[in-house]
Amino acid sequence: MERLLSLKTQFLAALIIGAGVLGTPAWAASGHASGMGGSAEGLFVAEIVLLLLVGRGLGEIFQRYGQPAIMGQLIGGIVLGPSLFGWIWPEAQHLIFSTDPAQKSMIDAVSQLGILLLLLLTGMETDLRLVRRVGAACFSISITGVVVPFTCGFALAQVLPGSLLPDPTQRIVAGLFLGTALSISSVKIVAMVVREMNFMRRNLGQVIISSAIIEDTIGWLIIAVTFGIATNGSLQVLPLITTVAEVALFMVFSFTIGRRLVFALIRWSNDSFRSEYAVISVILIIMGVMALITNLIGVHTVLGAFVAGILVGESPILSNHIEGQLRGVITALFMPIFFGMAGLSADLTVLADPTLALLTLALVAIASIGKFGGAFLGGRFAGMSLKEATAVGSAMNARGSTEVIVASIGLSMNILSHNLFTMIVTMAVITTLTMPPMLRWALGRLPVADAEKQRVDRELLDERGFVSKLERLLLLVDDSPAGKFTAYLAGLVGGGRGMPTTLLHLDGGKLPSPAGEKGSERSSKEVQKGAARSARAVSRAEDTPVDKVHLTARTELEATAETIAAEARKGYGLLLVGLENALTDKGAFSTTLNDITSGFDGPLCLVLNGAKSTGKIPVLRAGATILVPVNGTEVARRAADFALALARPHRARVKVLYVSQARKGRRPSSVSHRREEAVLKDIADIADRYGVTADTAIRARATPDKAIVREVTKGAAIVVMGVTQRPGEELFFGDTATAVFATVACPVVLLASERIRAEPRAETSAETVA
Repeated sequence: MERLLSLKTQFLAALIIGAGVLGTPAWAASGHASGMGGSAEGLFVAEIVLLLLVGRGLGEIFQRYGQPAIMGQLIGGIVLGPSLFGWIWPEAQHLIFSTDPAQKSMIDAVSQLGILLLLLLTGMETDLRLVRRVGAACFSISITGVVVPFTCGFALAQVLPGSLLPDPTQRIVAGLFLGTALSISSVKIVAMVVREMNFMRRNLGQVIISSAIIEDTIGWLIIAVTFGIATNGSLQVLPLITTVAEVALFMVFSFTIGRRLVFALIRWSNDSFRSEYAVISVILIIMGVMALITNLIGVHTVLGAFVAGILVGESPILSNHIEGQLRGVITALFMPIFFGMAGLSADLTVLADPTLALLTLALVAIASIGKFGGAFLGGRFAGMSLKEATAVGSAMNARGSTEVIVASIGLSMNILSHNLFTMIVTMAVITTLTMPPMLRWALGRLPVADAEKQRVDRELLDERGFVSKLERLLLLVDDSPAGKFTAYLAGLVGGGRGMPTTLLHLDGGKLPSPAGEKGSERSSKEVQKGAARSARAVSRAEDTPVDKVHLTARTELEATAETIAAEARKGYGLLLVGLENALTDKGAFSTTLNDITSGFDGPLCLVLNGAKSTGKIPVLRAGATILVPVNGTEVARRAADFALALARPHRARVKVLYVSQARKGRRPSSVSHRREEAVLKDIADIADRYGVTADTAIRARATPDKAIVREVTKGAAIVVMGVTQRPGEELFFGDTATAVFATVACPVVLLASERIRAEPRAETSAETVA
C-alpha cells in the first residue's frame, strides 16, 4: 500500500511539474516568439508527452488495483481536459490543448490512426476458431446480449431532450449509435479478467470470450451500416439495401479471396525482404487498403481495419515475435493518445446540472440492466445454470474501449453532442470499473467438474510441449533414403496443424544421376510428394482440412552456413536435416554438415542412418515402435514430445526408456525409483494427451548406450534421442549418442537443443605454459 501511495504521489508531482512548465507565460512567449510553425510543433509534442505521461501513469496505477489499464488512459484524458485541468488552470489547459483547428487537427490525426490500429489489434486477437469450437451457446448469449440493450438504447434516444442532440431530427441515427454503444462488450477487458481468474481454458470462460467476440463483430457491422445511413442524412430504403449488400460482398471477399491474398503477402514479405520490420509494414498496408475499401463503399474505415486484423491474426506465417512488436507500438503510443483524446472531449463539469446527472445515472442503469439481462437470458436459453448465467451477465457488462470508439465516431460525425458523449463516456467508465469485481465474485462461485478439470490439465501439458510451440519448419534434404525419411517425418509433425514448411532440396555435391537433370528433378518431386503425403495423412487422422498443408519447396545446388542463416532469419522453430554421408568413416559429423548447421542457432533435428542400416525407409504405421530414451532433462522431454507427435497419425507405439549414467562409486538411481517414475508419469500424461500408447521401462544398471542398443534389437523402427549441443565449432552430442548410431541398424533422430556458442576468453599465463 505504501508503495502504491508513493507511486501516486510521484505521478501527481510529475503531472503538476509538467503542466506548470508547459503552462508558464515564459514557455508560451518563447513559443509565439519563434513563429506559429515552431509553436504548433512544440504544442503537438507537449500534447503527446502529457497524454503518454498521464495516461500510462494512471493506467499503471489502475492495473495494480486489478482494473483495466485502458480505463486509466481514458481517465487520464478526463484529468487533462476541462473536467479537472481546465477547471483548475484554464489558461494552461487552453494553451496546451488548443482549440485552433490547425493545431487540433495534428493530434486528431494521430488519434484517428490510433482507432484504426486499435481495431487492427482487436481483430488480430479475435479467435474465430474458438467461436466454432464452443458451439451454439455463445450465439444465444451474443444475440440476446446485443438485441436487448440495443433496443433499450434505441428507445432511449427517442425520448432524450432535444438539447442533447445536435440535430433532433436525426433521432433514428442517434438511436443506432446509442444502441450500439450500450450493446457491445469489450473483448480485451473481458479477456483480461477471465485470464486473471484462470478461466481461459474453462468451458464457461471460452463461452464468455466467444460471446464477446461475436458481439464485437456484430457491433462493427452495425456501425458500418449506421455510418452509411448517417452519410446519406436520413434512413432511405434503397441506400440502406445498397450499403448492406456492399458490406456483405466485402465480408465474403475478405474471408475467401482476401484471406489467401493476406496470407500470401505476409509470407512473401517475410521470406523476400531483408530490411527490418518488413512484415509489420505490409500488415499496416493491408490495414490501410481494407480501410480505404470500406470507406469507398460508404461505411466507416474501422470495419476494414477490424477485418484486416482478423485475417492477419489467422495467417499461419505470423509469429508471436512479429505480433508482439506490432502490439508494443500500438499499446505504448497510439492507445494512450486515442483514449486520452476521448477523455479530453468529455467535460464532467456538465454533470453539475442535476438534470444531466440524473439522465447519466439513468443511462448507466439502463445500460447495466439491459446488458446483464440480455446476456443472462441468453445463458439460460442455452441451458446454463443460474450461477453460470449470472457470471455471463456480469462479464458482458464490460464496455470500455469499444463504446468509447463508437461514441467518438458519433461525436466526429456530429450525431452525438458533447454532453451526450460525456454521458456515454461516464457510463463506459462506471460499468467497466464495476465489472471486474462482479465477474471475480461470480466466477469464484463456480466449481470445476472432474471431466473439465482433466481437459484443462491436458491443455496445460500442451503449453509445456515442444511440438505445440513450433510455428514453422525448415527442412534440408537430398534424395537419399535419409533425406526422403526426413521429409516424411516433417510431414507427420507439421501436417496436423498446417504448419508452414520450407523444403530445401540439396542437389549439389553429388555425382550426376544417369537420367541427368530430369532424374534430379524427378527425385526432388519425390521428396516433396513424400512430405506432402505424410502431412495429408496427419490431416485426415486429426480431422484437419487438407488445404491447410503449407509446403514451399525449392532446389538448392549447395547449402552453406550463409544460405541457411539467411533462410533462418525468416523465422523457423526447427531445422530438420537429412543428408547422405552425414558421418565420416570415423563416426564424426562431416565438414559439410558442420558448416550447414552452424548457420542455424535454434533447435536442430538430425536424421541419421544407423551404421548397420540397410537403407530401407521405415514406415511408422500401427504396430511400429518408436524408442525414446529419457533421463529427466528438458531435451529428453522434447524428444518424447516429438516422438509422440510422429506416432499419433498412424497410432504407432512409443517405448519410453529411462536410462541413467552409472558412475563409479555412485548409485545410478534411487532405490525406490521415485524420480524415474515421476519422469515417466509426466511423459505418459503427454502420451495420453496425444492418444498414443506408451510403454515405459527403467534401465539403471547398464550404461545408457548399451541399454538403448539392447532395446533396439527387440524391434524398434526408429530411435528418437534428445541431445545437447556441446560448445564448439563442430557438432558433438556426447558419447552416448555417438555409440548408439554407430551400433544400431535403424534410423536415429537426434533432437538437439539450441546451439551453444563458445564464448571467446582471454589467454592466461597458465594456459600459455600448458
